[in-house]
Amino acid sequence: MPWLALPVGLTLAMAAGLANAQPTPDEMWKMIQKQQQQIEMLRQRLEGTNKKVEATATAVEKAGTGGGAPGWWQRTSLGGYGELHYNGGDADELDYHRFVLFFGHQFNDRLRLFSELELEHALAKDTSDGSGPGEVELEQAWLEYDVTDRMSARAGLSLIPVGILNETHEPPTFYGVERNRVESNIIPTTWWEGGAGLAYKFDNGLRLDAQVHGGLDVPTTGSNAFKVRNGRQKVAKSTLRDPAYTGRVRYTGIAGVELASTLQYQADMTQGDPGDPRTNALLWEAHVDMKRAISDRATLGLRALYARWDLGGSAAAATGRDEQYGWYVEPSVRFKTGHGDVGFFARYSQDDNTAGDNTDSDFREISVGMNYWVHPNAVLKFDYQFQTPPDGQGTTRDNRANLGLGYQF
Repeated sequence: MPWLALPVGLTLAMAAGLANAQPTPDEMWKMIQKQQQQIEMLRQRLEGTNKKVEATATAVEKAGTGGGAPGWWQRTSLGGYGELHYNGGDADELDYHRFVLFFGHQFNDRLRLFSELELEHALAKDTSDGSGPGEVELEQAWLEYDVTDRMSARAGLSLIPVGILNETHEPPTFYGVERNRVESNIIPTTWWEGGAGLAYKFDNGLRLDAQVHGGLDVPTTGSNAFKVRNGRQKVAKSTLRDPAYTGRVRYTGIAGVELASTLQYQADMTQGDPGDPRTNALLWEAHVDMKRAISDRATLGLRALYARWDLGGSAAAATGRDEQYGWYVEPSVRFKTGHGDVGFFARYSQDDNTAGDNTDSDFREISVGMNYWVHPNAVLKFDYQFQTPPDGQGTTRDNRANLGLGYQF
């Protein structure tokens, strides 16, 4: 079949050509080496690009955080609280009592800052006449340094370690629209001073606090003579001829229990000139604050506090204010619900700013009411106060209902 000769010949020729075109082993090795060189060049170029990207990111981070350290915002905290009150009775008043902002900063693992700025009564100055019911106050601005794992030192403007409310007075943390009378008139909450101190913590829940700080400067004449609350200087160009010394022992080694006692001494609470009559002052305070769960949904609470001032000198004795004291007892119960917590309380308090005059000068008050925590940090409050003022001192009974709203964050 001669017609097959042509395709067969072409096929054989193509096979021979393919056989002759196949690279030799040496040629294959050269090709592999060339490919490896190209791959290595690509790898080096990729690594260079990655390093440039990393260097750019590092430069941006350093520019934004100051040399690569964590940014200031990562060590700075913001918080605050506020409360709106309606007071019935003779007051019949609506007042945004406090708006407070906290600022804190952690400089490093050992050093930190605490500060608190407060606006009271919503308006510090009325532009129409230059007056206003409120104040702008710096209540805290102090540094704390951890000397050891157990001991810390502080210096600056801070709250005095006394009572239950003076250091912890955010609205969701206590019952009643207003702060109780004893921790307003006998312990002049809120009470802050400039000074320095040390704190030491034990493993068993015991803590010791010691501070030296600015003292009171009470008036010596008029209706407010030797009243403790009127002696707060608030570290506003305050007179410092005689500092005060405060020590506290506090125990929290049992869950839900706080036991504490404070002692303070001041050589002259009038800050008088050298040679003037001196009025030394000694404050003693003790309290218990307990919470105990009685079921999955109910917790019983009890607060009780006693505080007493003893003032030396004839001037204080002449006004009857050489002895001033107060105490209260406050049982409560708090329930968890599906829509927040509700708590009920009753409080009996008694205080006397002129206990040294040997007359019936006690002011007694019974308060009953409730708190409704819409959120653990947001609360609605209601209470009713039954007041029994001292006889013959021009003070009238003013039973009243109070409503309040408060929050913290």
